Amino acid sequence: MRLKLLFLYLLMVSFACNNSANTNEKEKPKQNKIPINTSTENEYKLIKSIPLPNGFERILNDENSFAAWLENVPLKKNNTVYTYDGSPKRNQAAQFAVLDISVGKKDLQQCADAVMRMRAEYLFSQKRFDEIIFIDNANTQYKFHPPYNRENFAKYLERVFGMCGSASLANQLKTVNEFNDIEAGNVIIRGGFPGHAVMVMDVAINAQGEKIYLLAQSYMPAQDIHVLLNLTNGDISPWYKVTGEKKISTPEYLFYKNELRKW
Repeated sequence: MRLKLLFLYLLMVSFACNNSANTNEKEKPKQNKIPINTSTENEYKLIKSIPLPNGFERILNDENSFAAWLENVPLKKNNTVYTYDGSPKRNQAAQFAVLDISVGKKDLQQCADAVMRMRAEYLFSQKRFDEIIFIDNANTQYKFHPPYNRENFAKYLERVFGMCGSASLANQLKTVNEFNDIEAGNVIIRGGFPGHAVMVMDVAINAQGEKIYLLAQSYMPAQDIHVLLNLTNGDISPWYKVTGEKKISTPEYLFYKNELRKW
């Protein structure tokens, strides 16, 4: 009788332990393939100095092109993303590096505004002032007028940021029909109130014709423009690979490949 009771006791203990182990296994949270970025310093000076995965080479760009300007954008040594009021952004796990481009003191330079800022800065650097034009939702054009100096340029951009956004910019840009045609300077954008937009900063290719690309964003509230990590593929992060998938999963937003646009 004692042996029978002992056998039943051991059986119950074994069942309880197994059940507990199964429960713990189900409750175990899924982890990202790459660790959360806790570094406060960045070792790279320019977009083009960000290393490539093995086997890939950057696509050569004309020295006066928008793509060439983007790959020469400087990066901050401090890898913290700050908002317009000087406070650290709550989520510090999205960025690989921070662009050395001012954010201003107002809550204006958000997602689409950062894209327009980089495009305008490029055209300003090329002295192509007549091409600095953005269009709002009422189809009103905002042209940059003389004097062509930095002070007036800053005032012009504030007006554009206040009147234009992701919805108007999505309408202004042209559709890229094949995602594999992606180039630096393209924009992945969803127009809305709010929508979101990210800039394609750089593109590389390997011998098999596979392409990878870098993305940068600002967000809400207005914050430092930063190169995004790839949280779904830590093996090539911060690069993203052109695949057959329809979705593009960035740390803070989900896009679709048919949302690729060009100037």
